[in-house]
Amino acid sequence: MNDITTARAIFITGAASGIGLETARRFAAKGWRVGLCDRNEAPLAKVQEELGEPAQSFVADVLDAGGLATAIAAFAEASHGKLDVLFNCAGILDMRTFADTPLEKLHAVMDVNVNGVVNGIHAALPFLRKAPDARIITMSSAASIYGLPEHAIYCASKFAVRGLTEGLNIELEAEGIWVCDIMVAYVKTPMVLAADHPSKTIELLGVNVTPEQVAETVEKAVNGKQVHWLVTEGDEQFAALFAQTAWEDRPALARQITGY
Repeated sequence: MNDITTARAIFITGAASGIGLETARRFAAKGWRVGLCDRNEAPLAKVQEELGEPAQSFVADVLDAGGLATAIAAFAEASHGKLDVLFNCAGILDMRTFADTPLEKLHAVMDVNVNGVVNGIHAALPFLRKAPDARIITMSSAASIYGLPEHAIYCASKFAVRGLTEGLNIELEAEGIWVCDIMVAYVKTPMVLAADHPSKTIELLGVNVTPEQVAETVEKAVNGKQVHWLVTEGDEQFAALFAQTAWEDRPALARQITGY
């Protein structure tokens, strides 16, 4: 294992479960220093206990810009003020029609999935600039390819992530920071499997991707240079299908996929 002061460092939001947890395990096993950030203290403590010395945990909400910035700075301090990778993994999902979703929940999805990412990137930039070949990686979704019923607000949040990723990729490349995102369909995480309102799409398509597969893709994103990383062949086929379909025909395709 690398010396803790010289090992590469990754800071992960939403690290207490699901994709964030599996990504933390993967990078810790490879000798990275891992910053674990989550708003849920008890499960985060269990992850810290499991991973031990390579990991450092921070209880912070991505919507608390000051608290998140403090956590990132504290983690980077042990790496001589630098951070190699920021992985914006924290996110929430609500699978209901727009009209049936309480307004506060609609706002929460946009806040966590978009503003939480903005807060993380803004806080991490000074430290990423000090690392050679740094990465900003954000969880996006296949839902950023075309808007889907029962996912309208979630799609909107991931469309925002896609636009932010593409714009920042161009802005920051000259500074040695590669910005990219991960596009995937439903993943076997508590957010999906324990959803209060499963969508028709889950019934039709199923939940077939594991957090470990996504974590493997995150590692590929750390070592490669694509703007959008698709996790499975199914994700690639989904993206290609919409790309090959004329704009005026895409609503019919979306209806077919979602059972509308």
